[in-house]
Amino acid sequence: MPSDKNDQTASPVLDAIVACNPLPTFAIDLAHRVIHWNPACEQLTGIAAAAIIGTRDHWQAFYRDRRPLMADLLVDQDHAAIERYYGGECRPSRLVEGGYEAEAFLPGVGSRGRWFYFTVAPLLDTEGKLIGAIESLQDVTIRRRAESAQRANEALLAQIIDGSSVPTFVLDQNHRVTHWNRACEVLTGMSATEVLGTDQQWKAFYASPRPVMADLIIDGAQESMAQLYYDDKYRTSALIEGAFEAEDFFPAFGESGRWVYFTAAPLRDQHGETIGAIETLQDITEAKRSEEMLRESERQYRHLSQTDSLTGLYNSRQFFERTRREIERATRYRRPLALLAMDADDFKRINDTHGHLEGDRVLQKLASAIRDCLRRTDSAYRYGGEEFMVLMPESSIEAAALVAERIRSSFADMQHELPDGASFHASVSIGVTSHVAGDSPDSLIKRADLAMYRGKRRGKNCVVVAEA
Repeated sequence: MPSDKNDQTASPVLDAIVACNPLPTFAIDLAHRVIHWNPACEQLTGIAAAAIIGTRDHWQAFYRDRRPLMADLLVDQDHAAIERYYGGECRPSRLVEGGYEAEAFLPGVGSRGRWFYFTVAPLLDTEGKLIGAIESLQDVTIRRRAESAQRANEALLAQIIDGSSVPTFVLDQNHRVTHWNRACEVLTGMSATEVLGTDQQWKAFYASPRPVMADLIIDGAQESMAQLYYDDKYRTSALIEGAFEAEDFFPAFGESGRWVYFTAAPLRDQHGETIGAIETLQDITEAKRSEEMLRESERQYRHLSQTDSLTGLYNSRQFFERTRREIERATRYRRPLALLAMDADDFKRINDTHGHLEGDRVLQKLASAIRDCLRRTDSAYRYGGEEFMVLMPESSIEAAALVAERIRSSFADMQHELPDGASFHASVSIGVTSHVAGDSPDSLIKRADLAMYRGKRRGKNCVVVAEA
């Protein structure tokens, strides 16, 4: 090295600066001889400064085979070699003109090698001429291993998600899609290439922009926000804290839409902060259809258990239940209640003359005439055989008699066609009564029946109002 006065005074200063640097630091001259090797460097490498200063053996502290360090390459001004040895890990220093910084694995440090971030800067004399280089190292092994572990975990997570048969996607804290597995592609019809790296996940589910459930999780939405978007179709998860689950129908899925059960849960870092959300989806269309079929089957069963299969009117069991309730209501609130009892005239003769099939058709037409004359609050019943009952809440006996007359007249006017082209008419006798204090179902029914039989005795095809 030059030995003028300025250099001699500078060397002790540099030596003190290097010695006090907590980072492992060494310096070399233009001949690649070590001129400084601070205590931190001694501690890191296990090589004493006295053993290495003045030598060109500094490579041994970091590599198993001889090769130049970055300080050597800077001294040689061999920029091509810097690129060759360090590639994409090296870049010009952002702080020191003519310097470099890089990260690299140094296999000669420790038992298994270590990762280091290191910087190298030129040493210049008072005239600005290059007289050597100084290099500092910072152990970043823990960070690099953590990053490597994180990459491995992310790769494993990607494999788990992509290999899952459950449609799954993941959003980061900026609402961008990071994972969209094959099962999700199949269910939604949207490929991963269309959505990865974007915040357009809504397109797979909705016709216009709106948050999906995973978006709400990232935004820390409360139940009121979930209620806004999902009405009563959502609930908080019983298994995962901070998660929501819901069922909804998506008309764009498949040929005729699909029912989907979906769950969105937060992804948290080691500090418990939300850094994203994962949403899983399950096609429950077939289960929904089975539920609907079961409900329809139960509805039909209830209907069949309550109605007469021939006429479609309520059956006698329903009549007795409804009569009891209506009498209780009429008694409690002192409201009117009327009852019509009717019986098809000469029905045995019709069966004997034209056959039971034609007899059934006559009963069906009588049921139709009854239905056509009733109010929405009235109810009609096949009481048994050819006898029918009509309950009329909120109806006076006079109004009930008018309805009975319309039924009688309508049925009498009906023409019953026979297979041979002939036809005949049938008639009905109707008894009318109304609820009085102290009535039981039996007494009310008996009074209507007696009125109807008086009509039979009077010549049939008539309406008879029960005597008080």
